[in-house]
Amino acid sequence: MAASASDPYDLAVIGAGCAGLAGAVAAAGHGLSVALLDASPQTGGQFYRHPAPALGAARPEALHHDWPAFAALRRRLERSDVRQLSGHHVWAVTKEDGDLWAVHAATGADGADERPVRVRARAVLLATGAYERQLPFPGWTLPGVVGAGGAQAMLKSGLVLPGRRIVVAGSGPLLLAVASSLAAAGAQVPAVIEASGYQGYARHPRVLAANPRKLAEAAVHGAALLRHRVRLRTRSAVTEVHGTDRVSAVTVTRLDRDWRPVRGTGRRIACDALAVGHGLVPQIELATALGCATRTTADGTLALALDGLQETSVRGLWAAGETGGVGGAELARAEGELAGLAAAVRLHGHPVHGGRVRELRRRRDRMRAFAEAMAVSHAPAAGWTGWLTDDTDVCRCEEVTAGRIREAVTDLGARDAHTVKLLTRAGMGWCQGRMCGTAAACLAAGGGAAEPPAERRPFAVPVPLSALASPDEPTGSRPDAAPPVDD
Repeated sequence: MAASASDPYDLAVIGAGCAGLAGAVAAAGHGLSVALLDASPQTGGQFYRHPAPALGAARPEALHHDWPAFAALRRRLERSDVRQLSGHHVWAVTKEDGDLWAVHAATGADGADERPVRVRARAVLLATGAYERQLPFPGWTLPGVVGAGGAQAMLKSGLVLPGRRIVVAGSGPLLLAVASSLAAAGAQVPAVIEASGYQGYARHPRVLAANPRKLAEAAVHGAALLRHRVRLRTRSAVTEVHGTDRVSAVTVTRLDRDWRPVRGTGRRIACDALAVGHGLVPQIELATALGCATRTTADGTLALALDGLQETSVRGLWAAGETGGVGGAELARAEGELAGLAAAVRLHGHPVHGGRVRELRRRRDRMRAFAEAMAVSHAPAAGWTGWLTDDTDVCRCEEVTAGRIREAVTDLGARDAHTVKLLTRAGMGWCQGRMCGTAAACLAAGGGAAEPPAERRPFAVPVPLSALASPDEPTGSRPDAAPPVDD
């Protein structure tokens, strides 16, 4: 008998990156009916973003690290019964009567289709990844300034560069990967500007010894920078961007241990683009809206608090990958598979190989320890706010300057990002504080320890009013069910 279009899936997986793919194929392999939702038309997430077939890329794997792991997951997905729902922008997850979850999505390339979708499932796996953390500085709104990960995404998916002479700056190991990719693609990269350093890793010798693949990966990127004659400057930051209609140069300044600019050390570097980022922020809005517990990471962001099998504090809701703390693709794959196996045991009672679970947990714990060491080594220090002049835009959407936020703190008594938002509108724009939330929190702390923004938003992505006003349509849960509404 054919399944009804309203029949629930066993598991809805939100996000088709490393963690989501691993979780979906693991759960499906143990008998669960699985729906895999992602906003992109292709699987792979941000890490394995690749060109559309129409671009005719001969070797899309050339710009990726560890492409065979992704290719293997994609083959397993194609052989499975997982229902792939691409172009689905999930804006909320709610609890229905009984033990069912409802995943609400807007469809289409930008989520603007008129027919909203509701996917019902007995359990949910959140694999929503992360977004870049940006710390503002004078001139950061000029054309030619892009996120470090954004520059890499432009190259991976569009085969284009943000400029010809590109400075890469910020903090974190992503910078090395971005710089080596840009240089390999033909860009001139005069320097990588790292606000922290790499000495902090030496405080964790056991963690380094337990993760030789990470050391090998760093060596590959380092060799690429040497080959392309890219200079690495540590304990430095881009503190100003110069130009009128576009970036023409940047000022690089030495920093003290608290990231305060050292007077008289500024040097100009000519360039036509700047790729900048200061780490990643877990994307957890869907979970926090449901009351899931969080933890503060070593680099000052909020991540989900998870148990040993990747379940959140809300029963029936698992999470994997960057949602539990930024740690990279290999960790995400291990966590995704572990979560998929845990869901299979919970929902169907299917026995899984105990040795495999133990192996995944050991691998997860080993790589999570490295992620924590990485976060400590590259955590922004409070002195970075010394980069900001009073006329520097902090909230670009609402054009709120650092001076207005400082006034809200000193004259009006604001002590956190939420109060700053109420008094200045910082964080009320299109990005809903994703770009400016960290900066507003740091300025509100006045040099003290900044409390991470709460990451609580009623909608995880922008959604048209028509989607809220119209009854959403359920999708089927079996291969022989009615086709999805976005066919």
